[in-house]
Amino acid sequence: MKVAFKQVDVFTSSAFNGNPLAVIMDAQGLSDEQLAAIARWTNLSETTFVLPPQDPQADYRVRIFTVEGELPFAGHPTLGTAHALLEAGWPTQKPGVIVQECGVGNVTVKIADEGILAFAAPDATLTPFSDALMSNALNSDAFDLTHTATVVDMGIRFLLVPMVNAEAVLAIQPNVSDLQRLLKHANVTGVMPFGRLPEGEAEQYEVRGLLVEQGCLTEDPITGSANACLARYFASQGQTAAYRVRQGTAIQRAGRVQVDFDGDAIWIGGKTVTVIDGTIEV
Repeated sequence: MKVAFKQVDVFTSSAFNGNPLAVIMDAQGLSDEQLAAIARWTNLSETTFVLPPQDPQADYRVRIFTVEGELPFAGHPTLGTAHALLEAGWPTQKPGVIVQECGVGNVTVKIADEGILAFAAPDATLTPFSDALMSNALNSDAFDLTHTATVVDMGIRFLLVPMVNAEAVLAIQPNVSDLQRLLKHANVTGVMPFGRLPEGEAEQYEVRGLLVEQGCLTEDPITGSANACLARYFASQGQTAAYRVRQGTAIQRAGRVQVDFDGDAIWIGGKTVTVIDGTIEV
């Protein structure tokens, strides 16, 4: 059986600079074992599988797989899947938005100007976190002590670590064994250090997404869900001015995220480009 397949690059306006995603455009009839096998084969951080919605208010349902298992929600797969479907002419129920059903419920994706898609950040639980391991794990003491490291949980969990500036973020050289212990202590998927960029830059924050997978350090090129966690963190402190984020600099990527606040809604946006458009045999 041949199935339509796209590989897209998310949170970038030019190919090979963002975070890649594989999208299986119609996963009806595929078993859980097949979904997991395809995700392992693509060997990307995530692969998404499109299915008919179960909720009549949604335009489609998506299952999100890493090479190790299924996620209830993730940011760049949300935008990348919406891009792939809209590009293919997928019908939507309401003008200007496409609604995704996933493990955390329905997520609205706004179709904005200039090719930007933005998802509404899910609600989150924020828990202040302190652990002496942070200094060893990040190989740094350049923490911004005016703010508190915090675990943010929105179905996927990240430890946000405020640094004194963007330069301190880029200088981090993680100690893998201590980082792995820190991830376990905090019970999180990854650590996201963040710091302010100098005035006059097009973006306001430099961030990184640090994970340990199969005992090896992995740096996420650009992380939609972690940026949604960061936006919820800022909102909890009353900081609701729009801002832009730079991610991937340390690994020669050029990820860009636009964050906008609209009342209680927080929109995490960026551009996506299609790199591969074809079929796979399953």
